[in-house]
Amino acid sequence: MVGKLIDWTLTLSIVAIMTLVGNFIGYEVMPLTALPGIIILMIIVLIGMVIHEALPFKKLPAIAYIGILAFVVTMPFFPGSGKIVAWTSEVNLLALTTPILAYAGISIGNSWVDFAKMGWKTIIVGMLVLLGTYLGSAIVAEIILRIQGIV
Repeated sequence: MVGKLIDWTLTLSIVAIMTLVGNFIGYEVMPLTALPGIIILMIIVLIGMVIHEALPFKKLPAIAYIGILAFVVTMPFFPGSGKIVAWTSEVNLLALTTPILAYAGISIGNSWVDFAKMGWKTIIVGMLVLLGTYLGSAIVAEIILRIQGIV
C-alpha cells in the first residue's frame, strides 16, 4: 500500500506541476494563487484512492469514491467548505484536464502490444469516435456562438 501511495503521489505531483503551468499560461492565474486548490485536489484524490484500496468493493471505480468525497467536502455543512471551494475555484478545468489526458495517452502508448491485439478495426472506430466528437463539439459551439451573436 505504501508503494502505491508513493506512486500516486508522484503521478499527482507531476500532474499538479503541469496544471499550475497550464493555469498560468492559459488563464494567467499565478501558481502560488492556484497552489492551495491543487493541494486540496491532490489530497481528495489520494484519500479517494486509499478508500478504494481499503474497501472490498472493487467493482466500484476509484473515481466514484473521489467524486463522493469531493462532493461531501464542498457541501456547506462541511467545516472549511467555503475555503475549499474558493481555493479550488482558482484551478481552471481545462488546465487540469490537459495533463490528465496527456497521462492517459502515455498510458495507452505504453501498452501498444495490448492495443494492437484488439485489431485494426479498433483503430478505425477510435478515429471515427474522435472525429465525431470533434465535429459534434464544433457544431454545438458554432450554434451557441451564432445564437449569442458572437459569430
